[in-house]
Amino acid sequence: MEFYDILRNRHSVRHFADKRVEAKKIRAIVDATMSAPSAGNLQSYRIHVIHSAEAKESLVAAASYQEFIAKTPLVVIFCADLKRAESKYEQRGFELYATQDATIACAYAQLAATNEGLSSVWVGGFEPLEVSRIIQAMPYEVPVAILAVGYPAETPEATGRRPVSDMVKEL
Repeated sequence: MEFYDILRNRHSVRHFADKRVEAKKIRAIVDATMSAPSAGNLQSYRIHVIHSAEAKESLVAAASYQEFIAKTPLVVIFCADLKRAESKYEQRGFELYATQDATIACAYAQLAATNEGLSSVWVGGFEPLEVSRIIQAMPYEVPVAILAVGYPAETPEATGRRPVSDMVKEL
């Protein structure tokens, strides 16, 4: 798929077909995250790939009872690795760079999923401490984003966007 087609075809989907995501596609998504830019090329994030129905069910409560998570074939959680970023960039790495790295990696994963013929939805509403407990994250790993991925069982309409003039200021 061409890059701009990927951007046009990426839509948030919350209803997925009951079809497992193939290992080859999961690997392609993970590989795409590895090409994401990161502060000092530290890649200050950890990716948790969730297949377990039990873990997904636990994530529902941690994510404000967004029920679709339990029915999603694949859930990928991106955590900021604060310790890794702090090791080079001290407080700024701890407070910002690790979160940026995890966020960019998730965005790349979302675009890669689209390229693989999959759909996804970015979940930002969740309780970080509870998600950390469920995925057994290290104390220095902070969940930043949950990405639900699978084959779409719906085709949502494109949502409108703010006008460029409302978002861009040129000097």
